[in-house]
Amino acid sequence: MRDLKLHLVSDSTGETLIHMGRACIAQFDDVNMEEKLWSMVRNADRLREVLDVIEIQGGFVLYTLVDPDMCRQLETGCARLQVPCIPVLDPVIAALGKFLGAEVRARPGHQHIMDAEYFSRIEAMQFALSHDDGQSTWDLNEADVILLGVSRTSKTPTCIYLANRGIKAANVPIVPGCPIPEQIFEVDQPLIIGLNKDPKRLVEIRRQRLRLLDQDENTDYVNLEAVSREINDARRLYTKHNWPTINVSRKSIEETAAQILHLYQRREDFKD
Repeated sequence: MRDLKLHLVSDSTGETLIHMGRACIAQFDDVNMEEKLWSMVRNADRLREVLDVIEIQGGFVLYTLVDPDMCRQLETGCARLQVPCIPVLDPVIAALGKFLGAEVRARPGHQHIMDAEYFSRIEAMQFALSHDDGQSTWDLNEADVILLGVSRTSKTPTCIYLANRGIKAANVPIVPGCPIPEQIFEVDQPLIIGLNKDPKRLVEIRRQRLRLLDQDENTDYVNLEAVSREINDARRLYTKHNWPTINVSRKSIEETAAQILHLYQRREDFKD
């Protein structure tokens, strides 16, 4: 296992760098990454602070700075320290500028301007939080997507991820012995998707949850036979109502969300 100190230097929030850095590191095995985010780096004093820490810790630098002078200072400082320093957006911006025949304007943080898309994400996030785990079922028809699934099928984190993409997502749990809210069967706007998981994998995850909470494990909640019945009952429900399903057993939140977005976009395309 190799250790990596990854410095992410941004003149804005650093969200772009975080996603790019993690996507790149995911391509390597046996790397233990320690991530250090330096956000809002917009003046010489802040940049000196960054370089002082890099001098002590070493590592690898990725940055998204658009001010040419700030870029030169960071690159000169890293060269002096013999630390790799990569401008992750520059090649793409330069290529786009050449293709479009347009001049690049240096606008720090412009990718996070508070436009309609930004407020759409905020609204979607508020919707996801207020409609988590079966809450506020009275206005489910305002959702873009509704996720159903038994306990521990990653409904909540998937909804939060979708909200960050501007999708208003609600989730409703399927609980043994408890009826599904009637509103689910009355909505006609949202895309309803059922989430499945391998029973054995689900039992493992639920056991970990109970141990974390220091709760009794002698319960149907982690009984393989009972959990298998839960999953089969959920599958029958999805099939009865012709709802698309996703098996999340070996999927990350990002992979599940990507599949949901694909299903949602395909439905929207057919609407048009």
